[in-house]
Amino acid sequence: MTASPLSQVLKGRLLTFSDRPRSVDDTESYAYWAHGALAIQGGKIVWRGDAAKLPQVYQTWQVMDHRDHLILPGFIDTHTHFPQMGVIGSYGAQLLDWLETYTYKQEARFEDTLYCQTVANAFLDELINNGVTTAAVYATSHPGSAHALFEAAHARDMRMIAGKVLMDRGAPDAVCDTPQRAYDESKYLIDAWHNEGRLSYAITPRFAITSSPAQLELMQALAAENTGCYVQTHLSENQFEIDETLRLYPAAKDYTGVYEDYGLLGPRSLLGHCIHLSDRELGALKNSDSIAVFCPSSNLFLGSGLFDYSGMIEADIRVGFGTDVGAGTSYSMLATAADAYKICQLKGYSLNPFESYFGLTLGNARALSLEGKIGTLEVGTEADLCVLNSHATSAMRTRMESVNSLAEELFVLQTLGDDRSIAETYVGGRARKTSAI
Repeated sequence: MTASPLSQVLKGRLLTFSDRPRSVDDTESYAYWAHGALAIQGGKIVWRGDAAKLPQVYQTWQVMDHRDHLILPGFIDTHTHFPQMGVIGSYGAQLLDWLETYTYKQEARFEDTLYCQTVANAFLDELINNGVTTAAVYATSHPGSAHALFEAAHARDMRMIAGKVLMDRGAPDAVCDTPQRAYDESKYLIDAWHNEGRLSYAITPRFAITSSPAQLELMQALAAENTGCYVQTHLSENQFEIDETLRLYPAAKDYTGVYEDYGLLGPRSLLGHCIHLSDRELGALKNSDSIAVFCPSSNLFLGSGLFDYSGMIEADIRVGFGTDVGAGTSYSMLATAADAYKICQLKGYSLNPFESYFGLTLGNARALSLEGKIGTLEVGTEADLCVLNSHATSAMRTRMESVNSLAEELFVLQTLGDDRSIAETYVGGRARKTSAI
């Protein structure tokens, strides 16, 4: 075997998951090598294990030494909005007012092609700086915004899921389309980008309030014609949103019933928030195998409510974790996990640190039906990785002096860490945080 320019060995402390840890003592759910090595070739992992047992064939390859740090699969974000970079941290509103006061005005700027490209590249830089290698992303209603994001992600060889937002009512004309334009522009983007490299398309109605029945009917047809695509939207984030949805769709059983009626639930449907759901709605999610996406930072920031994570798990509903930038206030999945822990505490459940990191890696890969490709350090999977430094700041170094276990270290990273804790991010085996594109 001859080493190619992308043939390399990474040395460090390896952590990868095989299932959701039920407790900090559930050692069967993960594998950990205190002195580990990964061999990477052609963007994939070809060997992993104890560095002392590295086969001879890999020992002449270039070595990247991360032996003081933890190497995990790259973090995955299952719900975020790249056009909202310009309104992150905007003060003083709940969901609907926040959209009208800040978001729609910002998204109107994405009619400009150069602005789309500038923000798309800035957004992907932030993902990489925070160890995020895959994300499910909302663009704006302008097809150029989705095109710019796909183009930038393709240039970096990132695995990315995205879609043009669909909305034909309830918002300014500058951010609205029409049912036919929504169909035609989405179809154009699907044909151009879906399965191009590591890219996938998500049919993206913003939420029921901003899509007419005519638009959802055409999205039902589009989804049926493109069964490999994802569907992403918002569900039951805010009580006023729920009331308005039921006013606009009086024949629906409930909010979830709107999407159910238009065939938009299913194993590739990512439903952001899912806070205020009835038992019937929970049953609909389970029976359709849809994914409820937990966006804790956003839910706290907008005062939307507390997601019932443990209840979802007990009900056997698939769950993903998302930053929901820009109502979410950080691009960091570490910060997302910290806020998830706080919400779970308020709901009477202690989210253990192993369970958190499972959620950010293999759990989110399963939510995206991408297990086997990303989310673990298994041989044959794509070499999307993040390298974590638990001594990145003075506060962390001080705290780490009294840490005595891997679980404690993970929790320090989760509660005190940020982009400075990401020592490196590998995308398809290439170091991207410190390397120019």
